[in-house]
Amino acid sequence: MSRLLELSGLSAAYGGVRALDGLDLHVDEGEFVVLLGPNGSGKTTTMKCVSGLLKPVAGRITFDGRDLAKVPGWKRPAIGLGHVPEGRQIFPDHTVMENLTLGAFPVRRKRAETERRREEMLELFPRLGERSTQLAGTLSGGEAQMLAVARALMGDPRLLMLDEPSLGLAPLKVIELFGYLKRLHEERGLTILLVEQQASTALRLADRGYVLDHGRVGLEGSAAELRDDPRVQAAYLGQLRESA
Repeated sequence: MSRLLELSGLSAAYGGVRALDGLDLHVDEGEFVVLLGPNGSGKTTTMKCVSGLLKPVAGRITFDGRDLAKVPGWKRPAIGLGHVPEGRQIFPDHTVMENLTLGAFPVRRKRAETERRREEMLELFPRLGERSTQLAGTLSGGEAQMLAVARALMGDPRLLMLDEPSLGLAPLKVIELFGYLKRLHEERGLTILLVEQQASTALRLADRGYVLDHGRVGLEGSAAELRDDPRVQAAYLGQLRESA
């Protein structure tokens, strides 16, 4: 598999507080990779640096061999980066269809292509088809998360990044959402980078994973290796040791 995303020595900070400290990780074309770790370990910061919402203070990010330091954040969807941020951030005063249309805007699709892609999303997420004229702010939590994913897919990304998509969802909705992600990966070959607190569920879907600890990689390995490693649970309790 070819290397699609690579982070080398990445450091980032909020004011004087360092959130990433020399982070190294990669995602290959066609992989499903999960980022795990306790709150404050740098998972969301990693996503923000890749999508251009936060500028790193050191290190390098390459996407398909291209240095992202030379690509402003607003242009990154057009080169194949899709980001579903924490909290969904859909447009509540716009309809489902309008939200989907806005998802195509950064890649400057022609009207016919936008309409084709929009219909594809409604077929993939039938619930959205039933709610197509409904304001996004009136959707249930699960429906809103589906809309956030579908909006990101409107740009036909090569890499889909999702930050805590299960947050606030009922267990059955989590299963439904992760079922969609499995289909996107297995049936469509979509490359996925997922930040998730529900480690056991995420590792059943993923090919590989990283456990972050204080802005660095504390553990990495195949999903099976991490799933069976007792230190993964320790990471969530903030007890991961440097010797790991």
